[in-house]
Amino acid sequence: MASEGFDRRRFLQSTSLTSAAALAIQSAVQGADANSATPSIVERASPNAPHAFLTKADDFYLVARGEPKPHTLVDQALINARMTPESWRLEITADPYIEPPLITQSATIERSFTLSAGTAIDLPTLQEMGKKHAVKFIKMMQCLNLATPLGQGLWEGVPLRDVLRLCGKIQNVRRIYFWGFHNHDPKQIFKASVTYTQAMETAPGDLPVILAYKLNGEPISPLRGGPVRMIIPWAHGFKNVKWLNHLFITNDPRIPETYYQGNANNDPDGELKSAAYVDKGPENEKHRSGSDLTLSGHVVAGMSGVQRVEYWLRSVSGEARPLDDDAPELLRGPWNRCEILLAPNWATVLPEGTSPGELIGFDSATNQPKTWPLKYGFASWTVTLRDLKPGVYEFRARSVDRNDFAQPEPRPYRKNGNNLIQVRRFEVA
Repeated sequence: MASEGFDRRRFLQSTSLTSAAALAIQSAVQGADANSATPSIVERASPNAPHAFLTKADDFYLVARGEPKPHTLVDQALINARMTPESWRLEITADPYIEPPLITQSATIERSFTLSAGTAIDLPTLQEMGKKHAVKFIKMMQCLNLATPLGQGLWEGVPLRDVLRLCGKIQNVRRIYFWGFHNHDPKQIFKASVTYTQAMETAPGDLPVILAYKLNGEPISPLRGGPVRMIIPWAHGFKNVKWLNHLFITNDPRIPETYYQGNANNDPDGELKSAAYVDKGPENEKHRSGSDLTLSGHVVAGMSGVQRVEYWLRSVSGEARPLDDDAPELLRGPWNRCEILLAPNWATVLPEGTSPGELIGFDSATNQPKTWPLKYGFASWTVTLRDLKPGVYEFRARSVDRNDFAQPEPRPYRKNGNNLIQVRRFEVA
């Protein structure tokens, strides 16, 4: 029998992907085509970062679905949804489902936590656990299908592994599902999952899955998915379930996650990709000949990290045809380096009383990041162009990861993360 609230859906057959591996190889070729433009470059960009390193809680780009949207609830409706610090409760249950020959034994836990039994976990209990187990790290939030970061925050909470230990002996488990409040409409409940291994066996120094209750040192508001939100460091935004209220332990290895599952042609287990994004300019952007032009953007460090950011500037005439990301002229370049801005002054960035050495990903002795950009975080990049001749130009930027793959490789498939090479068009008069 299927547990209540668990949407048991079959996988759709996945399609194999052909990777344009030549992109990483051909990107090293520096032969320019007739339209390439190579102005001189200022070696050091302005020290003023074009983006805030930590996004204010209210300034994250909002992605929300359904009506009414949970974060708009007020008064008793907010209490009934268990979305206030006082009313929040977390249930933990096991899936009794058996389906031979795939599932011959059901998942079991020694201790469940339910509303009906009055044992559901409340926020003070989670916060008390935090006194011993809480971790802090910086993570960028990004939608699977939007080509820009939604914001970056300092998240604090208790690792999922420590919460699961409250259940005592756990047997026959392959995945941990979780969901939060969403309008009491079963079709709108937003489910996601991680494997049991991902939940329990984070490599030392890596960022664990956490039940977060603080963002940038403050309680998480309903707008940002509070009081408690699941944070999966390597995952796109939809896996970081808001208004968390249920953990569901199952022996079913399939991934029937809502909205972003196979029937939407998405990859629910795709990790964040390394990619550079270009800041937009004004519509019909024009600049004066002879003046310096500084361009900027974000670079995101996915699971393969970031080695550098490169740009390609080409002069065009009229309505130049769009270029695919594996177009020969784009592969040829030439690609020149941008500057990734250095880490900020942590004393001015982090919440008062927070030492960088407390954060995962930092060296506690030096208070500096172990890698830059931070894994699963973003940094700013800039480049200043000089000596541009009159004409129309297209500016593109891309990342090159630590395995020497140039964006959009090694995963050009858009449905496991949008990392298209962006274009900014402008005119020099």
